[in-house]
Amino acid sequence: MTISFADPKSFDHTELEEGTTFAPRFDANGLLTVVTTEDGTNDILMVAHMNAETLSLTLETGIAHYWSRSRKAVWKKGETSGELQEVVELRTDCDQDCLVMVVRQTGRGAACHTGRKSCFYRRVLNEQGQARLEDTGLPRLFDPKDVYGG
Repeated sequence: MTISFADPKSFDHTELEEGTTFAPRFDANGLLTVVTTEDGTNDILMVAHMNAETLSLTLETGIAHYWSRSRKAVWKKGETSGELQEVVELRTDCDQDCLVMVVRQTGRGAACHTGRKSCFYRRVLNEQGQARLEDTGLPRLFDPKDVYGG
């Protein structure tokens, strides 16, 4: 069963922002940005994209599915690593062109392919006019070479 979505063009501004109809506004590439956070901690785990198919799969199964822009394919989060994301809540922003998804991270608790809990394990610093990255010390929960090979 594929879930269908209302066409946002058929709604006025007020209906989109105040109504109860979910009418996701996919971009020119057919994608929505999704910010994924962890249930209970509200830690930002990752940012990814969904198309209509992966949004439908996510709603149908309760497991996060994304669209991989690099592979141009459906990406069931954790299918290879065992780090599935069970959906707790899915929210849309006011004009329905961005989502926040709250998940329970399964497996070892790593959302990032680097083996860390979060993809946001570095901070950007300004040192005398030069931007550089600094590791925040977020530990690896698994070795990516063991999980993905290579």
